[in-house]
Amino acid sequence: MKTKEIVEELRLVFKGKSVDTIIPPLVFVMMNRLFDLQIALIVSVSLAFCFFLLRIVKKQTFGYALAGVAGIFLASFLAFIAENANNFFLPGIIGNGIIVLVGTLSLVFKKPMAAYASHLTRNWPLDWFWRKDVYPAYKEVTIFWISFFFIRTILETYLYLNATPEVLAWAEIVLGLPITIMILVFSYVYGIWRLKALEGPGVDEYIEGKEPPYKGQTRGF
Repeated sequence: MKTKEIVEELRLVFKGKSVDTIIPPLVFVMMNRLFDLQIALIVSVSLAFCFFLLRIVKKQTFGYALAGVAGIFLASFLAFIAENANNFFLPGIIGNGIIVLVGTLSLVFKKPMAAYASHLTRNWPLDWFWRKDVYPAYKEVTIFWISFFFIRTILETYLYLNATPEVLAWAEIVLGLPITIMILVFSYVYGIWRLKALEGPGVDEYIEGKEPPYKGQTRGF
């Protein structure tokens, strides 16, 4: 599988969304260390709001920036009322737990979270994902995702209870973008391989109503 293809797929998923979520927590930790909690909260919320305004001015998709503002505001509120900088990272930990719960429920109802994520990103027909010769690939990737977020939730909860805000921030960064990229690359490579092994139709073949034998999915997961 070509590296260029994987890079293009990652661009499709991220599209510049990571900056909105990575920078404010880093600035929060820096400001909290140099000054105090209140200044750190004001600066981080202001920065998140600036990202949101920048998306609007550039007429870019601002949904993630808006979610970033809401998340930073909630995190700042929790840190402020408890006068505890570690609370700034509490919404993220809870969010990870929610992903584990939603992912588990998606498997219980046989509608894997990975399939919905792919559908929202690529707008492929949902019915294609539920085929018996397609479904197992997305089920297995969802199990992999749940395992990762479960471990991340346990680790970050431990750090929340026992570590400093600086350690929490670096844990969030390391377990955030770098590990997420690795997870997505693995999911893509494994998913394409699994779809081929299942010998089902590629999404284009499904849309065109072609009959077997299928060429299978060759690009995108």
